[in-house]
Amino acid sequence: MSTITGHTGLTALLGSPVAHSISPLMHNEAFRLLELDYVYLCFDVNEETLPAAVAGLRTCGIRGFNLTMPNKNKIVELLDELSPEAQLIGAVNTVLNDNGKLIGYNTDGYGFMQSVRDAGHDVTNKNITVMGVGGASMAICAQSALDGASSVHIFARRTSRYWNRTQKFAENLTAKTGCQVCLFDNDDHTALKDSIAQSYLLINATSVGMVPDIDDTIIKDTSLFRPGLVVADVVYEPQETRLLREAKAAGCQTFNGMYMLLHQGAKAFKIWTGQDMPVSIIKEKYFSVK
Repeated sequence: MSTITGHTGLTALLGSPVAHSISPLMHNEAFRLLELDYVYLCFDVNEETLPAAVAGLRTCGIRGFNLTMPNKNKIVELLDELSPEAQLIGAVNTVLNDNGKLIGYNTDGYGFMQSVRDAGHDVTNKNITVMGVGGASMAICAQSALDGASSVHIFARRTSRYWNRTQKFAENLTAKTGCQVCLFDNDDHTALKDSIAQSYLLINATSVGMVPDIDDTIIKDTSLFRPGLVVADVVYEPQETRLLREAKAAGCQTFNGMYMLLHQGAKAFKIWTGQDMPVSIIKEKYFSVK
C-alpha cells in the first residue's frame, strides 16, 4: 500500500504504551509487499478508554485490530464472538470485524511457541515456570499444555484481580490437557525456587523490565538461574532486559519476545487478509538482533 485512498482498510493496535511497537512497521511493509490496500496504526488506549475506542472503530468499519497490554482481558467482554482458543485462554490479542460482528482470537500462544522453536527448543515433556497472569501468560500456558508440556507453574501476586480467574483457568487446563497446571503466589519464594529448579524453561510474561522501566526484573534472586535453564522474556524493548542479561551471565540460554511478536502478527495478518505474511522478508528487515 503506497497511497491511502477512500478504499483503504484500517487495522490497528490498541494498548498503552504503544509508541515503541514494531507492529506498524511489520504490517505496513507486508501490506506494501503484497499490494494490499490497508494501513496499520497505533492508538494509545487503556482499559478505561477501550470500550469507547472499540465502539468507535466498529462504527468506522475497521477491518481488525490487535490488543496489547493492558487490554487483552478487558476486550473479551466487548466482543460478539470468541474463537475456541480465545475461549480457553480468556484473553484476546486479535479482533476481526466480520461485517460488523467483532470476533476475538488469540495468536499469542502460537507466536510464542514458534519463537521457542526458532530458538531451538521444545517444550514436550518439559516443566515450565511462567511469571504473570495477564493475557500473554494465559496464551503461553495454554499453548504449552496443548503442545505437551509436563507441567506449567504460574506465579503471580495473590492480590491480583485475576487470581481467582487464573485458579479456575489452571484447573480447567489441567482437566482438558492432562498437563499439571498450578498457580502460586509470587511471595512464595520456596515454591518459586523449587519450580525453577525443576523447569526447562522460565518465562517472564509480564511487562516488568520493559521500556521505560528497564532496570526492573521479575526475578530478583539471581541464584535461581543455572546453566541448563532456558529463560525467555515476552518483552522485546529493550531487546535484552535485565532478566535476560542476568540469566545469560549465570549461563542460561535466553531469548526475547521479538519472534513471538513476529509470528503472532503473521497469524493476525492471515485472519484479516486471508493471505500469508512474507515472514522471511519481514524477519530479516525488522527482527534482526541488534
